[in-house]
Parts: sequence; structure tokens; C-alpha cells
Amino acid sequence: MSADPIAADSVRFPTSLGVSTTSTITLLGEDLAEDLMGNVSLTELVYRMVTLRTPTPGQVRMLDACLLALADHGFTPTAIAARLTYLSAPDSIQGAMAAGLLGGGSRFLGVTEDCGQFLHGIVAALADLPEHADAWDEVAREVVAAAREEKRIIPGLGHPVHKELDPRTPALVRIATEEGCYGPHLALFEAIGRVHSEFLGRRLVLNGAGVVGAALADLELPMRLLRGFALLARAAGLLGQLAEELRMPVGMDTYLFVEQHAEFVAPAEAAKGQERLA
Repeated sequence: MSADPIAADSVRFPTSLGVSTTSTITLLGEDLAEDLMGNVSLTELVYRMVTLRTPTPGQVRMLDACLLALADHGFTPTAIAARLTYLSAPDSIQGAMAAGLLGGGSRFLGVTEDCGQFLHGIVAALADLPEHADAWDEVAREVVAAAREEKRIIPGLGHPVHKELDPRTPALVRIATEEGCYGPHLALFEAIGRVHSEFLGRRLVLNGAGVVGAALADLELPMRLLRGFALLARAAGLLGQLAEELRMPVGMDTYLFVEQHAEFVAPAEAAKGQERLA
């Protein structure tokens, strides 16, 4: 026995975003063609769609800097995945883009979200926010000491390539300060950068992707969507990578290099590393 059909006039799918008619498109309650196009940047639109708030010019500049910081880093695994997928399926630009974006995980791009959430958990638990750098340093010492005791890494601390300085870090801090977007998450992360060597016995750089996470948190963007902003930025970078693959292809050479250097290992020998699958 089937359920009674739902009356069409009682069905509602609420949205505050895009709505279309036969001749208009409305986005965020404004006419897309007349009010937004030519007047609002993509960066501002993304901020508004996610938060339903209109950002200040400074917030737009800060978010734009964050997106630029994550757009492209050369031949990263995400870029290589996109190029090799395009080599295999040149008829599927969407497949190549998706392949690159799917690689945005805990080792690449994910540190933005991990760092932002890590810092936010600490900042949200503070009864009062420190007003001076020295006070932030004391909070940071507690954070680093606790992480050390629990044998946990601090997201965003260290970089596999930039051992001396991640050039994005001072640039993002400078822009945040100029635009009044420097908040408690950046303050805490900078403090961690100042004090961690007291506990670790060595100095690690503040990873620019982690700084982006702190900056996005200071922009009051939703913690659960921080990785989405990293993926948005990387989508632009991947499009550039695929354009370059058309101009100066390396996908075939990459594939052939790996294939030609493949070396058979007897199953009995390979089984010695089986514990890594456990």
C-alpha cells in the first residue's frame, strides 16, 4: 500500500542562494546580472555565500590573499595527479580537476583546516583573550607542552621544502595587520612559532597553509568548511597546471619514467612490509 502523495504546493526547499525564473537569476536576494556581475568579485561572493554577511574590503583582500597562497606550488602530488589523469583521459577535464582535488588530504592542503580547527579549539576555551604578545607566549607554551606530553604534532608547524622560511607567512601576517583582520588565531599561531623551540630543541617554520587556516578562522569562516577554501584555491591552480600540460606536456614523460624504472620484487620479499597494511 503506497503512502499518500505529497501535495505539490506543500513542498518547500528553502534556499538563500540562487533562484532562477525564465528570464532572471537571483543570488543572495540580488539580481545576478544587474547587481552583482561587474560589481562584486568572486572572492567577495564566496564570502557572502558561505557566511551570508557582506565582508569589508579588508576582509575581501585578506581572503583573496589566503586563496592566492594556496593556489599552486608547482609539481605537487595534486598537480601530478591532475596531469596524469588528463594524459589518460584528455576528453575529461572534469576528471583531471577532480583527481587533483581528491588529493587534498591530511598531508597536502588539509593542514589549513587542521591548523584552523586546532587553534580554534584552544582560543574558544580561553576565558579571556590575551592582550599582549608575552601573554600569548604563555598560552602557547602550555599548548606546546601539552602536545609534547601527548606525543601529538601541532598542525602547521614545519614544512617539507621551506626549512628556513615559508615566504607566505610574513606576507599573510602583514596583510592581516594592515586590514584589521589580525585576530586571536593568528596571534596564537605566531606565539607557537616563537616558543616551540624551547620544547622541541629545534626551530620549525610556520607553514603558510597553516597560517591560512589561522587567518580564515580570524575571518570567522565556518571551521567545518576551511578545507573547502583550500580546495577552491587549488582548483584555480589545477586549471593553470592543465593549461601548462597542453603547452608543455610532462605527463607522458612522468608515466614512462616510472614505468621504465619499475623493478620486480618477489612476493616473499614484499611481504616483509605487510605490517604497514595492518
